[in-house]
Amino acid sequence: MTAQKGSAFLLKIGDGAQPPTYATVAGLRTTQMSINGNAVVVTHKGSDGWRDLLSGAGTRSVSVSAAGIFLGSSAEAEVRGHALAGTIADYELSFEDGERLRGRFLVQRLDYSGDFNGERNYTMQLESSGAVVPA
Repeated sequence: MTAQKGSAFLLKIGDGAQPPTYATVAGLRTTQMSINGNAVVVTHKGSDGWRDLLSGAGTRSVSVSAAGIFLGSSAEAEVRGHALAGTIADYELSFEDGERLRGRFLVQRLDYSGDFNGERNYTMQLESSGAVVPA
């Protein structure tokens, strides 16, 4: 088994059509994904002091963080538009081995920064709304 390249971990945004066509959000240098689950504790008197959890229950979510150089692509403009409007859009996470995850996400945060003689950078935080599933 070989290590997968971080440069092949891509964030893509859907075009709003059904089914959506996805475009890569250009200029990303780092991308991170977290899968979160909140457990439902069902510990009771007969648990002998051990915690019991209910399988398949609770709230699951996926968080995506990304940072990069602003290039002014149409995909970046779409992300910014959704951030300003507070709307949810289709996104795809693509990995080097061909695996893809798709779901609807809200742009929780979009930050821009830049130095006087440097390029404009951005960071973003996406939060899932609904199921995130293999594509």
